[in-house]
Amino acid sequence: MLSYRFLIALAFSLITTMMVAHCIADDDAADDDAATANATDGTAEKVAEVSSPEQPAPEQPSAESPTEALPGDGDVVNGGGEKSKTPTDAAPSTTDDTPNPEVLAALQAGPRALSLAFRMAAKRATPSVVVLYVYGQDGQQDDNEQTEAPEDELPLLERAEIPTPPPAQEKLTGLGSGVIISEDGLIITNNHVITGAKRVVVQLPDENRVDADVIRGDPDSDVAIVRVKFPAKLQAVSMADSDQLEIGDWVLAIGSPFKLEATVSAGIISGKDRRLDRIRRSSMLQTDAAINPGNSGGALIDLDGKVVGISTAIATRSGFYQGVGFAIPINQAHWIAQELDEHGQVRRAAIGTTLVELKPRIAKQFQLTPYSGILVYQIINGSVAEKAGIERLDVIVEFAGQRVRDSTTLQEAIERKPIGSKQPIVVQRGGKRVELMVELATVDDPTGKAE
Repeated sequence: MLSYRFLIALAFSLITTMMVAHCIADDDAADDDAATANATDGTAEKVAEVSSPEQPAPEQPSAESPTEALPGDGDVVNGGGEKSKTPTDAAPSTTDDTPNPEVLAALQAGPRALSLAFRMAAKRATPSVVVLYVYGQDGQQDDNEQTEAPEDELPLLERAEIPTPPPAQEKLTGLGSGVIISEDGLIITNNHVITGAKRVVVQLPDENRVDADVIRGDPDSDVAIVRVKFPAKLQAVSMADSDQLEIGDWVLAIGSPFKLEATVSAGIISGKDRRLDRIRRSSMLQTDAAINPGNSGGALIDLDGKVVGISTAIATRSGFYQGVGFAIPINQAHWIAQELDEHGQVRRAAIGTTLVELKPRIAKQFQLTPYSGILVYQIINGSVAEKAGIERLDVIVEFAGQRVRDSTTLQEAIERKPIGSKQPIVVQRGGKRVELMVELATVDDPTGKAE
């Protein structure tokens, strides 16, 4: 899908270039009459605007010189510091086969700038993406991964180009990607990549391989970490604020699809706040950047080379990329990784309520304004919500000073706050604004007695 867009853009650029070249060639061959001079003047002004948008409009040239050449040896500097042309410095004539260089440069500026952005972003982030070889998963391989490729599956590749897994007595049961998030060896990946593993070998970008000392995962979010000890500092990836992403933003996916390490694909953010049944506590980013088996746990980066998500899943009927991929936002993934690293598990805060989004049908049933907040449908007896004074059918409109958009956003905002901390919460009750303070408990014990 993405290659089609590039081909269309390239074709449009070439067609436009040839049309401009034909127009300029016709102007050079035209007679020097008043009608032709007027048409040429208009063309020269438009070309000047494209090639030098920040420069003041030049004087109208004659019909014999429809465009200005770049400054050369024959230029004369006037009193204002500007270069003027001698009579011998007429612009080189153009033909159908040689389009005007200024026009061509202007037409290519956009695609070249985007290409350079892709190149620099990949260069910054690729040294922080690793390959994970997984062993001992009860002889089972994850559904998202592939077995050893047959000899004729990649006929144009030499077999030596496909990385050979490290020698081991155990059978290789999985392969995925990971992202280095700290210099001391903390790597983030997907839980489905490492779940049940007896051994994980990390291949660094310089092809050094080291066994992971720590392997921990969170099935609810499909985020996992591995830790390695390495004599030198590792290159940690820079992180962006994934909350600032918008639909249409360019992104690159970096990983090891089909065991082809450090593969980069491009796309955009196609959607936000997607929910997958297999990942109960994650709100996903959707992208059309190519994600395939082996990309799991790899980096989704922006054009600054900063990671915005961890590639996780694809929507497909074939088992391979079909234009829809999903990634865990890095803000959420990083928080979960820190919890796993520091506490060995993810400690999620809660207030002890059942929440319902005010979609039009629900809002009409309770005579409330659609999407005006999150409806408190049930309250657990003795929960911190009840202690704070929250009542059934209250509509939560703010939490911790932030406007509430949907139940997923509210749930994520609550669970990331420190357990035992007191947070302000605003509800609408009977048309009135009520400000309360709630002390956060745990998901396992919303009464707060365990703290």
